[in-house]
Amino acid sequence: MPGGRLTSEDRQRIAAGLAEGLGYAELGRRLGRPASTIMREVTRNGGPEGYRAERAEEDTATRARRAKKARPAAPAVPDSGYGRDPEAVQGFLETFTTMLAQSGLPKMEARVLAAVFTTDAGTLTAADLVQRLRVSAASVSHAVGFLEQQGLVRRERVPGERRERYVTDDEIWLRSILGAVEMNEALAGMARRGADVLGTETPAGARFASSAELFAIISESMRELLERCHRHLAAAQDAEREN
Repeated sequence: MPGGRLTSEDRQRIAAGLAEGLGYAELGRRLGRPASTIMREVTRNGGPEGYRAERAEEDTATRARRAKKARPAAPAVPDSGYGRDPEAVQGFLETFTTMLAQSGLPKMEARVLAAVFTTDAGTLTAADLVQRLRVSAASVSHAVGFLEQQGLVRRERVPGERRERYVTDDEIWLRSILGAVEMNEALAGMARRGADVLGTETPAGARFASSAELFAIISESMRELLERCHRHLAAAQDAEREN
């Protein structure tokens, strides 16, 4: 039934839908399930190309047995008094984590960032993360160090205490894009150097020269986009202060 666990019939319909080229949203509508549920099911069991209903059924049962033996379920994400559906929040958190990992973040770093970003306060301490993710303090520390280098979280001292907390905000994606722009511009510089060293009249040199032009165009476009985003955020903040 909608909202319950996927059945063997559900998985057969998912496999058939994927074979037809249907997306997660359409599959969700046909099964009466959230698209995030379908995405999580497919991602965990081979992806769109490798999903097989029988194998998914077996692997899901195996994971359930292992999880039951290994450790108790992770604590539910607190709803901060907003009356949210805990199951829906947990499902979204898992899907969001998966997408962050698919975008290139290591798995542990994706789990930490998703945990912090989905809190209303936008902050968690190391102890909070250890409890929520059921991992070691060393794993949390390593993940936070990586995220800090990427500009995705920052450390703050908890007022009046010696503990640190890890904070994120609305501009993490802008900082991430800026990091990508800076790397892109570094690649452009390296490509121009390669063209000079190899000679633009040679096939290799011409390849580097063409790459340098492409990197330059991408960097210019991304910087224009960043400027637009900054203006939008500034205007939104001004409007909020006026209200």
